[in-house]
Parts: sequence; C-alpha cells; structure tokens
Amino acid sequence: MSDHVLKVVEEEGFGDAGAKSFFKMARVLDCFSRTNGSLSLTQLVEGTGLPRTTIHRIVASLREIGMIDQDGRRGDYRLGLRMFYYGSVVLANLDLNRHAHSHVVSLHQVTGEIVHLHMFDGSHMVCIEREEMGDARNTTLTTIEAAPIHCTSVGKAFLAFQDQRLIRKIVAEEGLAARTVNTLATYDALAENLALIRERGYATDEEENEIGIQCVGAPLRDSRGRVFGSISVSGPTLRMPLSRLSGLSHAVTQTANAISAELGWDPSKKRR
Repeated sequence: MSDHVLKVVEEEGFGDAGAKSFFKMARVLDCFSRTNGSLSLTQLVEGTGLPRTTIHRIVASLREIGMIDQDGRRGDYRLGLRMFYYGSVVLANLDLNRHAHSHVVSLHQVTGEIVHLHMFDGSHMVCIEREEMGDARNTTLTTIEAAPIHCTSVGKAFLAFQDQRLIRKIVAEEGLAARTVNTLATYDALAENLALIRERGYATDEEENEIGIQCVGAPLRDSRGRVFGSISVSGPTLRMPLSRLSGLSHAVTQTANAISAELGWDPSKKRR
C-alpha cells in the first residue's frame, strides 16, 4: 500500500474508520517479503511508520483470522497459511491459466523442451504453470517455485520492459547475486543486456542462473500492453547451444504474443 494512498485516506477523510483500518492492515502486510519473512513488532513499527499501539492491535487482529502467525519462541511475526490459501485461489482462477494452457502445451510439443509460465510477485518470478515431458503441472497449488529476476530469461524478459525506477528499486532490494560465473552481477552489465532484450523482444539465460542450463524467454502483456509476466523454454546446454536459443526465440515470442492477444493486447499498439 503506497504512502500516498494511506495519507489521502487518513488526512483527506476519504472512507470510514473501517476503510482506514484496512489500509493500515495492508501497510503491515506489505512489510513482509521473501527476504523479510519474519519481523518483530519493532521492525513493523519502523516499516510502517505507525504507532506501536496501532501495530500491536493490527497484528493481534490478523493473528486471530490466520493471516499472520507468531513464533512462540522469538515472538516474531510471519505471514500465515491463510495468505497462501488466498494466493493459491487467485492464481488458480486467473484468466492467464485459462488462456495460456493450450499455448504452453503447444510450445512444449514444438520444442520438446520444458516450458515455464511465470508472473512477477514483487521480488521474484513465480512459476504458475510448467509443461515437462507432456505432463502439465500447476505448481502454485502445491509448492511455489520462484526464479531470480536478474539472471533468468523469464526474469529479464519481464524486467526489461519495466520503468527504470522499478528496475533500480528491484535491484536495490534484491541485489545481483552471482549465481554462476556468467551472471550479470553489476547494474551496468544488466542494464546493457536489458536494452538488447527490449530491442530484439526476447531474453536469454546463458548459464547465468545454473551451469548446464540455457533458456529463452519472452514477455507477456495485459490488455493495456503492460508486461506482467513471461514464458520460457529451457533445457540442457548440450541440447540448447546459443545457435538453438536464437532459433527457438521466434517460437517463444510468437507464443507470448498469442497469449497476450488472448488477454486483450493489441499487437499493433505495442507499448513498453
């Protein structure tokens, strides 16, 4: 929840007391992330800027409905399983799953390699469907598979088409960990690669996340042309040398565009 929205609600008087409480709860929940999965009451106070008594009241309410759990030994708070349930329900009912499934299967049949469909969750790329050896699997309903954003084709295909401020924010928060010797671990190197991705319309992972695995990915767009996710084909480097990555890029990009078109994107009105 943005500081601006909360300020408007609280200072301009929009909404009733219940609405204001909801926005404050959202601010508390926004403090949690993959890198900050467990937080103390003091950290929540610092992260939200809200009074300690207010935070204490909010986390007590969130605990009661299962949206926050508390570590019995340390006393720290973490998101509860009810949040996972809500997230699973949302992902299971996304239009993306319905529109993309046949395209994911088709791309796997054409390439013979693993196909992943990912969405951005605020810090990582989360896999919502995978087609491997003819067996489609919706991973979010069992275990969420997350991919780094700076060193995977799905991550870079998403990142390249975002506002520069968001790119810098993600890099600042998540860092550029060198997963392999090929990882683009500096901002300048990554920025140069993102510019190339914008120019050619697809991204590659040339053993940047895992030695022995190479991938090619393309961005998915919503009806307004905004990139919100990506689709990729990946496989062993022995089967997917650079020459094949280049050849597969056309099929991956076509598939991404077809899914985007079903979601309402007009290819004649391309936007970043």
